Amino acid sequence: MYKMANRKKSSIIITDEITHSARPFVKWAGGKTQLLNALLEKIPHSMNTYYEPFVGGGAVFFSLISNPEFKVKKAVLNDFNCELIETYRIVRDELDTLIEYLSPIATQYLAGNPEQRKEFFYEIRADIPSTNIEKAARLLFLNKTCFNGLYRVNQKGEFNVPHGRYKNPKILDVELLTLASHALQDIELICGDFEDSYKKAKNGDFVYFDPPFFPLSSTSNFTSYTKGSFGKEEHLRLKWSIDQLRDKGVSIMLSNSPHEWIVGLYEGSKYTINRTPARRSINSKGEQRGVIDELIVI
Repeated sequence: MYKMANRKKSSIIITDEITHSARPFVKWAGGKTQLLNALLEKIPHSMNTYYEPFVGGGAVFFSLISNPEFKVKKAVLNDFNCELIETYRIVRDELDTLIEYLSPIATQYLAGNPEQRKEFFYEIRADIPSTNIEKAARLLFLNKTCFNGLYRVNQKGEFNVPHGRYKNPKILDVELLTLASHALQDIELICGDFEDSYKKAKNGDFVYFDPPFFPLSSTSNFTSYTKGSFGKEEHLRLKWSIDQLRDKGVSIMLSNSPHEWIVGLYEGSKYTINRTPARRSINSKGEQRGVIDELIVI
């Protein structure tokens, strides 16, 4: 395991002003930063509890919680990637310790030449952390230094994205992490099946669904955020669950791909389907990262 150099413990100072700039601290496939305006205009400005069953990078959550125009009394964030959710918890509750641990890792990586960086990256990628702090530091390091900032695992649950070769990646962004930590205070964090995260949802609550998208083609399928999968059966179960929420008076919004099968699930009933352009950014070939439509269902 990589060794941690001696470092004086930092003191995180939180002020009310920084709440208004909270944003994602990890890059995540399907992230919604570029679509925030289109999404926010369809979200009610007042709600009791905000639920996000597939939080990923959390762009919508951070934007809502930081925007004084939205009144959110409570929030529940879930993801089926437990390593991600544990990293959220560490950022929320143990940020000083995380910074203390990640700082020498970032320093050692940035001090190396290209070959040394590559070797160090694969050393950490192959490592099996023993504590939650180590796991969170590893996830953040890999997220900032791997190819295209992807999180992808194989069927064994092993991270398998190659080295990214960035010139000067910002591995440890103390300000960004501090903003996120402040925004996450008093937020409920859950790792589990999406349906379990909003069992208590009722009239006056809002649920935003951003599941792994239904693939537009056999070559566009990228849902390997965990060692499981999210296929057709899961999308059908999701639709049934959304129907149940609507029947209880819960407001919902869903993002998904514009595949005709997904469109067919929601059109012609009690849902409104909107299309908005978004840039695809996870294809390994840069020339194929074009603009495609995303569905916003309300």
